[in-house]
Amino acid sequence: MAQHTLFYRFGVALFIGLLVGLQREFSYDEEGKPEKRTFAGVRTFTLLALSGATAAFVADLMATPWIFIGILLPLSGLILISYQVTSKKGEIGITTEVSAFIVLLVGALAFWDEMAIAVALGVATTALLSFKAELHRFVERINREDVIATLKFAIITAIVLPVLPNQSFWPAPFDVLNPYKIWLMVVLISGISFLGYVSVKVAGSHRGVGLTGLLGGLVSSTAVTLSFSQRSQKNSELAKPFALAITIAWTVMFARVLVVVGALNIQLLRVVWLPITAAGLAGLAYGLYLYFAPKLDDDEEVAVSNPFELGPAITFGLLYGVILLISRAAQMYFGDAGVYLSSIVSGVADVDAITLSMTELSGSGALDFTTAARAITFAAMSNTVVKGGIVISSGSAALRRVFLPGFLLILVTGVSVALLL
Repeated sequence: MAQHTLFYRFGVALFIGLLVGLQREFSYDEEGKPEKRTFAGVRTFTLLALSGATAAFVADLMATPWIFIGILLPLSGLILISYQVTSKKGEIGITTEVSAFIVLLVGALAFWDEMAIAVALGVATTALLSFKAELHRFVERINREDVIATLKFAIITAIVLPVLPNQSFWPAPFDVLNPYKIWLMVVLISGISFLGYVSVKVAGSHRGVGLTGLLGGLVSSTAVTLSFSQRSQKNSELAKPFALAITIAWTVMFARVLVVVGALNIQLLRVVWLPITAAGLAGLAYGLYLYFAPKLDDDEEVAVSNPFELGPAITFGLLYGVILLISRAAQMYFGDAGVYLSSIVSGVADVDAITLSMTELSGSGALDFTTAARAITFAAMSNTVVKGGIVISSGSAALRRVFLPGFLLILVTGVSVALLL
């Protein structure tokens, strides 16, 4: 092995040990216990990583794994002894000890040139150690129903998705109904929504309406719109903050559309990004105006539900399948006009489903990219009109006055740019 390669691998091990060790050192000060010290700090963690790399190196030189095991076992014994000593003092946590063992193994992985997994484990370990307070706060905010809903969806996905047939069985327009792809889209959308839900649980929706709109938009921009519209009836003086939250949630919806399309069909993204981005930038510009306008703050919660519920997931799957079929049939029998009409109607209920449908149809060659891009934009604008109707019908007069200019700006921008494609 070349000397520079050897130094590189040991260097990665050293860096990972140093990273985790620094976190452990700083954690004592953050907890307000600078006098508290366990057996491992920045030097010990660095040495453990180097020990793992050295053990792997010597084992390779001697061409026997027993050398590695022979070095690993005594070091593991020292970690165990440390736990026994600290537990006798009433400190029964083993976080530092487990981290030390992981760093020891990461050092060996670095030497064996498994850099991707070694660095990933090092960063993940440091992150888990650093986010102690946030993780505990997240656990406090979830309930039993959240856990059960997530587990049900995970089990159904892990069991059902691999066995679903990855093909269609019927002639056009039913050829677009592929069971595996339909359920895969359910997993994709639920996963994006779940990220937003976790973010709300960690940060808390009471951290200001701007953050609530941002995080809530990942879960459901419609829910954010309805929540703040109803609350504006009792707190009309908070019209600008509420309008800001709604505008930000809508802007996040446009970003979601781009993420979904980009993940599945990069060629369609090259076309649809312009009208969707234009609409999103219009919303962002108006949101900035509202942000810098004089306003009061608000610390109320906005309710968001766990998106990993089996019932809504199945409903979305059925909705996606139906929209996919209608869009395919509309394109076959009525041309582009039929696709546009179906997208506008579908957008009333859901943007994700029609976005996925257009992405699938254009990816399979059943629809050209320009038509698909316009259809997605029209669906997003249709959904925006529905949410605008929610504000107009259920929001206070003050909210309507503040909200209306941004609503019209987003709508006109999106439709105009789409027609220019």
